[in-house]
Amino acid sequence: MDSIGKYRVVRELGKGATATVYLAEDPDRPEPVAIKLVRFKGGADEAQWTRRLKKLFATEGAMARKLDHPNIIRIHDTVLEEEQAYIVMEYVTGRELSSFCTFEKLLPLHRVVGIVFKCCLALDYAFKQGVIHRDIKPANIVVDDEDNVKIMDFGLALNTAKKSESDSTFIMGVGSPAYMSPEQIKGYPLNQKTDLYSLGVVLFHLLTGRLPFRAANTAQLVYKIVNADPPMPSQINPNVPVAMDNIIRRALEKDLYSRYRNGAEMAQDLSSVRYQIVDDNWVALDTSRLEILKRLEFFQGFEEVELWEVLRISTWRQIAPDTLLMREGAEEAGFGILIEGEVEVSVDDRAICRLGVGEVVGEMAYLNQDAPRRCATVVTLTSVTYLDINTAALALATEECFQRFQKKLVATAIRRLAAADHSLASHGEAAHKPVSEDTLEIELELEPIEEPPPAGEAGKS
Repeated sequence: MDSIGKYRVVRELGKGATATVYLAEDPDRPEPVAIKLVRFKGGADEAQWTRRLKKLFATEGAMARKLDHPNIIRIHDTVLEEEQAYIVMEYVTGRELSSFCTFEKLLPLHRVVGIVFKCCLALDYAFKQGVIHRDIKPANIVVDDEDNVKIMDFGLALNTAKKSESDSTFIMGVGSPAYMSPEQIKGYPLNQKTDLYSLGVVLFHLLTGRLPFRAANTAQLVYKIVNADPPMPSQINPNVPVAMDNIIRRALEKDLYSRYRNGAEMAQDLSSVRYQIVDDNWVALDTSRLEILKRLEFFQGFEEVELWEVLRISTWRQIAPDTLLMREGAEEAGFGILIEGEVEVSVDDRAICRLGVGEVVGEMAYLNQDAPRRCATVVTLTSVTYLDINTAALALATEECFQRFQKKLVATAIRRLAAADHSLASHGEAAHKPVSEDTLEIELELEPIEEPPPAGEAGKS
């Protein structure tokens, strides 16, 4: 494509499900522009979708004329034609915040606070102009190396000056479910607080590398957003100060009256936390221990953010040879995982096995919460590196991390019980043989249901 309207296309910048974005030259401006182009498909099946797209484009153009803020992307022109529509906007360099939402790529804490602070002020400004974004998420926020922030894509915005849903840009189901507020999911009337909730989810994601609510499907996700309390970011990322927990808690309040009233109020709290962060010389996380955990069989299936949480709730211990690690009969419930070295497990002063790298010790006492007592004695045979799990911290861990541990520990206990059965069998007598090799099968027969007598015959007899 050489041109779009009066604009000369330089190159394609990106392509999504519905739109393609181009870098172009504007004959009326010295600086380049970005053009978002959508082509409408014909046919009866596409008519409803085309009407919706046209409405979104008209909305974005209308909203753009109301907004002029350094942290909101500027729209120069909106053109709506029969077969296509395009929006001409300010061209900005940088990366979407979604690039920094995994634990190994998290931005330094002071940068996260600064970026979200600017977003708060931008959303506060937009609401004062009567505009609610309704789709705040990392993919709609761009930041460059100098932390210049731009909020994009007001195509789903709601004009609060319009009173009826038929006149407004209201469309059921808009937004990204993981970032939607409880009232948005329920279809309730919206105000600026819904954008602050979504920004709170973005802040959580940038601080921890995970979403506050996660689920296997949309129905479970919606239930959690409406009913469950989120974990606190300091639970997941030890670098997050506790004061940030209070900001997240208030931003993600389900009760509108308890949530931040406006973006300026949230920005003020963020600025107070920012001044508590004294070290801007950020150092990347040491991933060496994380890489070790990734290689262990026990942690297969754990997500990376959960492994970081494991490191937070555990102690990495170095233990000398011939050291008593656990004593048979002791009332303890803790457990741990061998990172390096070998231990001997014994019962009644008789060795029963040796365990090496990746094996769990102490799981039986932990699983038997009603009567936590060591079933065996464990002594180190070599120098041992031992991941000592703090069970009190595990009890307060995120639901996903806690459930992963429970499943792994139960699977370990079952595997070892099965091995113990085989060991006992090798010393047992010959088994009694059944008369028949067929397994016992129970056949169920359904009783016929008696039909009730016709209404007219009721009571006759």
